[in-house]
Amino acid sequence: MAVLKPFKAWRPKPEFAEEVACVPYDVINTSEAREMADGNDKSFLHVIRPEIDYPSGTSVYDEKVYQKGKENLYGLLNSDVFLQEHKESLYIYRLTMNGRSQIGLFGCVSVEDYDKDVILKHEKTRPDKEDDRTKHIVTQQAHAEPVMLTFRDSEGISKFMNDFIHHNPPLYDIKTDDGISHTIWKVEEHSPLTEAFNKIPKIYVADGHHRCASAARAANISASNAPDHSGSEEYNYFPAVLFPTDQLEIMAYNRIVLSIPDDFLKQLSARFNVKKNAHPVPREKGTIAFYLNDNWYSIELENSEGSDPASSLDISLLQKQVLEPVLDIKDQRTDPNIDFVGGIRGTDELEKLVDTGEAALGISLYPTSIEELLEVSDAGLLMPPKSTWFEPKLRSGLLVHTFE
Repeated sequence: MAVLKPFKAWRPKPEFAEEVACVPYDVINTSEAREMADGNDKSFLHVIRPEIDYPSGTSVYDEKVYQKGKENLYGLLNSDVFLQEHKESLYIYRLTMNGRSQIGLFGCVSVEDYDKDVILKHEKTRPDKEDDRTKHIVTQQAHAEPVMLTFRDSEGISKFMNDFIHHNPPLYDIKTDDGISHTIWKVEEHSPLTEAFNKIPKIYVADGHHRCASAARAANISASNAPDHSGSEEYNYFPAVLFPTDQLEIMAYNRIVLSIPDDFLKQLSARFNVKKNAHPVPREKGTIAFYLNDNWYSIELENSEGSDPASSLDISLLQKQVLEPVLDIKDQRTDPNIDFVGGIRGTDELEKLVDTGEAALGISLYPTSIEELLEVSDAGLLMPPKSTWFEPKLRSGLLVHTFE
């Protein structure tokens, strides 16, 4: 059964929350992070993207970058910008985008649960990204950012959260530049929630596979360096916001291909009925849209009956029927000819990348459903990389977990 642990969060004083809060490290690149943090020394991007404090071209893997992240973190925590709670608490985090809200619990989950598959994964991680985040955690002796998890609510947790937020004032209620509202409440009397979670059999990783894997690795490193390791140390837990499955919305995670054969459309037409002037956004599962030559084309994938949940995903069928046989892309995790574009950027971004020559082909997908994610995870299978894009995103820097 699942463990949900309250913690003594470090958090910005309310008057500084908007300046501190930032997007997660993995939804922007270095140049975007540098631009976002420009002129704002309180931005948490200086902690999770510390390379922005060095000249362009500095490697994100340079030892001084990791040390700078630690320096920036504790510079903030020890300033008058942050405070630390005196008592362990849980928190309720509400995200509101375009009039739709989702409400989750913010607390710490167990590395042991992750290692023993109480927390289920659905994607492989990239070794370079996992190594990078592990080193940040170990160097900072902190989990600077939460992951997003999901669960099937059978214990009245949603009701508790809804009742609580209607009778208590929030700690924070901020609206970020992208129009998303982030509202957080503190729950000091948390035993009903921790007891309810002890009856939840499985939790699922929604967004943050690399941070989960890195937290587990960092815990093993910390344990090996602690002669009196007991299992109760703070490094054995990492922060997460847990949303009921019925509240989450998944967007497509689209693709671009940098180079394609001159006869790509001819090869595609030999395998599928290719429709020209197609709708850029597929309207049903099994439809894939391609952008090239200033036009959109679509195909219908072939899905054989009896496939396992992972093999029947659109992105798995695309891999088997188009990416590998036509474009010679054998592994999307490592092939330099393919890249990923989050669904929040829309198909206009695909068109721009192709029209400017930065890519040769844009691929627009129908979103993976939350039911498909649960089925794949329950079966112990893995999705292809970048199969899900969750929106809205959590903000980093509002609640920080340290274990120094």
